[in-house]
Amino acid sequence: MTFLLDTNVCSAHMRRPAKLAHRFVQHIDHLAIPTIVLGELYTGAYKHSDPTRLLALIDDLLPEVQLLVFDADCAEQFGRLRGQSLRLGTLFNTVDLMIASVALVHDLTLVTHNTRDFQNIPDLRLADWLAS
Repeated sequence: MTFLLDTNVCSAHMRRPAKLAHRFVQHIDHLAIPTIVLGELYTGAYKHSDPTRLLALIDDLLPEVQLLVFDADCAEQFGRLRGQSLRLGTLFNTVDLMIASVALVHDLTLVTHNTRDFQNIPDLRLADWLAS
């Protein structure tokens, strides 16, 4: 594995833009998503009155990625990051810190279109596959 995908990249991929589809093919067997992102994708599907189509897209995505659980190591990394950020008065979205923790624990580059939300997290490598 090399890359951890954020929710916005997974959502964009499920809409199948050619540029992003190429990245998925290029990095096949090197892609992962955390269970947190899977939960956000399910949330997006179930907020619709008929989630059937979106649930099918999630089912199509899952064989293309490895699923990483937010385990005890990730929880400790999250606590370290959140504690440091609170001590410094820097605020991060809790879910973003959880996703970043998974990337850091597994030494992965986080692929997101929201790089600004993650840019001040120490030692986190970022990539934006949706930037033009």
